[in-house]
Amino acid sequence: MLNKLAIEGGVPVREKMLAYGRQSISKADIETVMEVLNSDWLTTGPKVSEFEAQFAESVDAKYAIAVNSGTAALHTALFAAGVAPGSEVITTPFTFVATANVVRYLGGTVKFVDIRADTYNIDHNKIEESINKKTKAIIAVDFAGHPADFNEIKAIADKHNLIVVEDAAHSLGATYKNRKVGSLADMTTFSFHPVKHITTGEGGMIATDDAKFAAKMRAFRNHGITLDHKQREEAGSFMYDMTDLGFNYRLTDIQSALGISQLKKLNLWVQRRREIAAMYTAAFIDYPEIITPVTLPECESSWHLYVVQLVLECLTVNRGQIFHALRAENIGVNVHYIPVPWHSYYQNLGYTKGQWPIAEKLYERIISLPMWPGMSDKDIQETIIAVKKVISAYRK
Repeated sequence: MLNKLAIEGGVPVREKMLAYGRQSISKADIETVMEVLNSDWLTTGPKVSEFEAQFAESVDAKYAIAVNSGTAALHTALFAAGVAPGSEVITTPFTFVATANVVRYLGGTVKFVDIRADTYNIDHNKIEESINKKTKAIIAVDFAGHPADFNEIKAIADKHNLIVVEDAAHSLGATYKNRKVGSLADMTTFSFHPVKHITTGEGGMIATDDAKFAAKMRAFRNHGITLDHKQREEAGSFMYDMTDLGFNYRLTDIQSALGISQLKKLNLWVQRRREIAAMYTAAFIDYPEIITPVTLPECESSWHLYVVQLVLECLTVNRGQIFHALRAENIGVNVHYIPVPWHSYYQNLGYTKGQWPIAEKLYERIISLPMWPGMSDKDIQETIIAVKKVISAYRK
């Protein structure tokens, strides 16, 4: 019964489901938050600016602007970039929907460009053919934690006077040519969702070296108002001015305190993610049914995800069956991502399947294995055992 698949009535490898990703919260995190709860400031207070300063330093950026989600970070950055009705923005179809949705929030049009077959990032060789006089920006997504080709992308952007926004929701702690993610693009956006490298519950950040972008984004996150409550309190004034139509995208002091505490552990957690990735890669090296992720020599991934590609030609079933079989073994695998233009909303806008062959073929073959720094070696080994068990049962 041990070798019989759980989906067919066998004994699962694990007794309880192992999540594909989750937060790690310590006693120190909780105590830090409790201090804020007992203070005078719960939101728009000193912890926000403290978190911003520490985060900016950690990613080698001059400025960091805290917001209440990774989506808000992207929206805010594109607003600062000048995206508006009539604008076009180039990005990858192989990402979470938020990357494209924020373009639509601002009335822009999304131009999807296919991906590289190795890193699964946007293929810089295909970007220029999508540029026209309406193009305003390029959003480069660091899929799974591996930085995109920023030297090449920035050269294209400079040639056509475009803004580069890096969607680094997956890549906090990664490097590209010995430079930290956060210092590569005109603006870099991060997410602090519980499955990300650090968490504030929900939250996000934008890093930039441009003072004008920073000022515009600080106002945008606060309804378009130039002075926040803390600044007015310090000045002893009630006066403020709304210069743009902004949003309430503010991050609280409660969340910022958690972010400050979490940030202290980032380097150790990224190192653990790299250890887990190395263990997975070594385990599957002799399995021709599995293609493990690639890391280019000039990059260090921060491994938000560990995505394996199934060689379906070597298997008797499709990805869906492998997915369900692994879930039955209590391995909480996931799939990242359904191509954005495949979703009903984008189909209704006129996007049609078949235009991004590499991304679309890849989607049918990928599975994300559990990846988070709190995983024990036993968790990792049970994941490996389950994958081998399922693959062996379905190999041709």
